[in-house]
Amino acid sequence: MENNIFQRHEIKYMLDSRQCAIVEQAFCAHMRPDPHGESTICNIYYDTPDFRLVRRSLEQPVYKEKLRLRSYGPVFPEERVFLELKKKYKGVVYKRRIELAEDQAMAYMSGSSPLPYDCQIGRELDYFRCFYESLEPAVFLCYDRSAWFCTEDPNLRATFDRNIRWRREEMSLTAAPGGNVLLPPHQALFEVKTAGAIPMWLVEVLDRAGAQKASFSKYGEAYKEFRHERIGVCCA
Repeated sequence: MENNIFQRHEIKYMLDSRQCAIVEQAFCAHMRPDPHGESTICNIYYDTPDFRLVRRSLEQPVYKEKLRLRSYGPVFPEERVFLELKKKYKGVVYKRRIELAEDQAMAYMSGSSPLPYDCQIGRELDYFRCFYESLEPAVFLCYDRSAWFCTEDPNLRATFDRNIRWRREEMSLTAAPGGNVLLPPHQALFEVKTAGAIPMWLVEVLDRAGAQKASFSKYGEAYKEFRHERIGVCCA
């Protein structure tokens, strides 16, 4: 069992291939690949039948929250996954997660079994599921991630997410990644995760690359796409 609590700022940028190359070249002097390094991250986002959570998130409120199940690549039922409760308040992200077997996580989220152990984060998850009744798998999201950590500041991490895909079927972390593509091949979502300020060297690199901050929610963008598709089908 592993419990994790994170509190940090997460700043997003949408970069093209040229900008990514400039940033990654500068990383050689300050950053190293983190333990997961290159990986395909798979997520199942949970929501109410009327998509209450994502609709509120898209309104850009002061406070918002989401619940997702995550793995690093497809897994077998007995392999470990992360059940994550993510909240954002006034620009600060609070993430709380527990680690458990995929089959245990799915049984818990379906309501057929309690968590296999008692802990504070587990009680918070229980409250969340009780408050948002009828939570169900809403979308499967996967992407290829390059993750880095700063050798000078252990609280600074950075990620490049490419080939972001979503689907509304086969919503299982045991299934192969795949789905509809959200971004063009030459684009990547770059994210800086830090407990403090962005270091000056990185500010200068981002400025040199012409990077602009972006407001981009993977689940939010996927929701817009499948909602548009659903409206199109209804109108056909």
